[in-house]
Amino acid sequence: MTKESSKAPPLYPKTHLLAASGIAALLSLALLVFPSSDVEAKKTTLSLELESPAEQLTQDQDAAEAVQATNEPTESPFAQIDNGAEETSETAQAAPAPVVEEKKAPNHREVIVSKGDTLSTLFEKVGLPATSVHEVLASDKQAKQFSQLKHGQKLEFELSPDGQLTNLHSKVSDLETITLTKNDKGYTFNRITAKPTVRSAYVHGVINSSLSQSAARAGLSHSLTMDMANVFGYDVDFAQDIRQGDEFDVIYEQKVVNGKAVGNGPILSARFTNRGKTYTAVRYTNKQGNSSYYTADGNSMRKAFIRTPVDFARISSKFSMGRKHPILNKIRAHKGVDYAAPRGTPIKAAGDGKVLLAGRRGGYGNTVIIQHGSTYRTLYGHMQGFAKGVQTGSNVKQGQVIGYIGTTGLSTGPHLHYEFQVNGVHVDPLGQKVAMADPISKAERARFLAQSQPLMARMDQEKATKLASSKR
Repeated sequence: MTKESSKAPPLYPKTHLLAASGIAALLSLALLVFPSSDVEAKKTTLSLELESPAEQLTQDQDAAEAVQATNEPTESPFAQIDNGAEETSETAQAAPAPVVEEKKAPNHREVIVSKGDTLSTLFEKVGLPATSVHEVLASDKQAKQFSQLKHGQKLEFELSPDGQLTNLHSKVSDLETITLTKNDKGYTFNRITAKPTVRSAYVHGVINSSLSQSAARAGLSHSLTMDMANVFGYDVDFAQDIRQGDEFDVIYEQKVVNGKAVGNGPILSARFTNRGKTYTAVRYTNKQGNSSYYTADGNSMRKAFIRTPVDFARISSKFSMGRKHPILNKIRAHKGVDYAAPRGTPIKAAGDGKVLLAGRRGGYGNTVIIQHGSTYRTLYGHMQGFAKGVQTGSNVKQGQVIGYIGTTGLSTGPHLHYEFQVNGVHVDPLGQKVAMADPISKAERARFLAQSQPLMARMDQEKATKLASSKR
């Protein structure tokens, strides 16, 4: 075989091969620049339509597994399609960060106290035996506080891998949390009390129904409403003097934790307009540390007797020397005032004094009689029962709860029969004028005015702002 015959003859001439290579290169470039409509449609679908959450989770898991298997980064199946332009740093910063849901530890349990729950039933819900309850309660004297459950309270349990309790935590109030932590000797009890920030708050209200309803609508709590009634109780009879259109302004201390109001302190200043007459009150603590309320010009709000011994009660019968008795059905002097109120409503001592009687007294039923100095005496009849510590011979303070509304003795319904005597003679409690207590001393007057004047000015400013905004 000759040298020429051993070589395979070329299939195509060189010029043909070069031409073919050029055509192939042009076709490849065209495909890169002008992709097919099918590919483009598929890319658009991926960039705009995400799969369902279940499908997304599956693909994310598959992607994670692929990363672990290949040790190479895997692009999310929902990444935006690259249009050929580089992503700028501003675009990257504008993209929202992925939302990561906080996951509790696998041994973390939470239960909410429902009606009828006990510590035993809550332990049972998280898989702890009844013996754990006894072990917890016996571990520390203060641990018994975990058994004082409130509806809606949350208990958080931390369990060991073998299901034993290692930590018990509960928030008992906005200011207080309690914790039990297991150690070698048993459990350690710990209480954490947050220290609130104290600020002042303002409330304005107009009475168009009852005082309690109008105050609640204005944002005043029930306890502060009662405090306001006590402050002005020497001048305003809240049982019969309140009228529609009366209004009030109150500045009070508010306790705040993390921006949330968690409690209230005392009233700092207040103003109450009743039947067109305005009363003012400012809380002042003297240099000896004693706090009391005074008018804006320094006169004491406190008088020898409060106007009514029952808050927000209704007068069902007034003082009369010729009233027909509702049970005996004959004319019999009614030497006092009857205040109708729900059974169990607290009754307060009208003034400081000594209890002459706390017991049964004929048609009065359960009765308290108080001697105030040598001149005055008050009687409280038809009580349901007596307050703790109130007994014959004991001393009471003005405003102290001495008993509760009832219907003992000759009574047709729950009410308080209240009598007032001056030197042994019955007088009408509603018509009595009583002396005021001492005003601010001259030595403290300048200090008092430095506190009261800014508070009065603030109430004026707050009220004007509130009224102006309501007219817009």
